[in-house]
Amino acid sequence: MTNNENFNKKSNVHLVINIAQQNLTLYQDDKEVTQYTVSTAKNGIGSQQDSGCTPLGKHFIAKKIGTDEPINAVFIGRIPTGEIYSAELGKRQPERDWILSRILWLSGLEEGINKGSNSQGGCDTYQRYIYIHGTPDSEPMGAPLSHGCIRMRNEDIMELFEQVKEGTAVTIIAN
Repeated sequence: MTNNENFNKKSNVHLVINIAQQNLTLYQDDKEVTQYTVSTAKNGIGSQQDSGCTPLGKHFIAKKIGTDEPINAVFIGRIPTGEIYSAELGKRQPERDWILSRILWLSGLEEGINKGSNSQGGCDTYQRYIYIHGTPDSEPMGAPLSHGCIRMRNEDIMELFEQVKEGTAVTIIAN
């Protein structure tokens, strides 16, 4: 058995994010286990630095952040602030891009597509801080409204977080 086959046997969970359908599907042993409605980038598909777009292609979960934090915990720079999101906090600070509950930090696997750089400059998913994360429950799902990340309902990201590990494959497709 090659290392790749061994890895695939151990890692029987993978995620597929479909931008056209605005959903994330969790597969185990190539069978659909569950599907979540998400919100990807308002600016559409793309991988360039500062584009505010969601990158396509093959990725993996590089880091899981927030393991023991409560639901609606607020993160800035991947560090919990100690705040718990509420509608009142949201009204007081409407300019903030809320990253809540859990973070799954993605890293690209395809050089020049979602890793490293290309002729247009940086296109590295990890360096762009592209996450799957919780967002206020007042934010619409099923519509592309993020700054590049994949937003989920807080209960959904909490559930997904428990079903994946660092190294889990994530494929982002256009449709």
